[in-house]
Amino acid sequence: MVALVGICGSMRKASLNRALLVAVGEALPAGSTLELVESLDLPIFNSDLGEPPAVTEIKRRIGAADGVVFAVPEYNYSIPGGLKNALDWLSRPPSQSPLRGKPVGMVGAASGMSGTIRAQTHLRNILVYSDAPCLLQPEVLIARAQDRFDAEGRLTDASTRTLLEKFCASLVAFVGRNKL
Repeated sequence: MVALVGICGSMRKASLNRALLVAVGEALPAGSTLELVESLDLPIFNSDLGEPPAVTEIKRRIGAADGVVFAVPEYNYSIPGGLKNALDWLSRPPSQSPLRGKPVGMVGAASGMSGTIRAQTHLRNILVYSDAPCLLQPEVLIARAQDRFDAEGRLTDASTRTLLEKFCASLVAFVGRNKL
């Protein structure tokens, strides 16, 4: 059994990336679970501040999980500011970051033709600091995402579902190889 935590970089409840993360949970092999972090509404990182309770809770949940799945929207060719802010909180102090050595998978959905390739590349670069191993293949870069989900946010595209099943099987195996 593999227990994963899912973090969506979008703050929107109706986000296609949140819907994609839900679809990842549905595509996991039997015996694996995905628990969503529902909010990244955190104060801007400031090392002069004490750790907010919401950050402590996210750190606890990541620490208890076997791995993390990030659903990464692409904003201006990079990751959203709220996700970067959360990563800044999660990476401090570096020696105690719950991301240190934690296996990570990434998915992303966008309305354009390139999916979220730039954002996922930037997220991988940021995760180097926390020494978090990232699953590299298969990549889940969903282009024209609005055509793959219905109005309620349910995945309707069979080829995307097949890709997610392959991704999930690979992620569970990756987590097994990299389990702390």
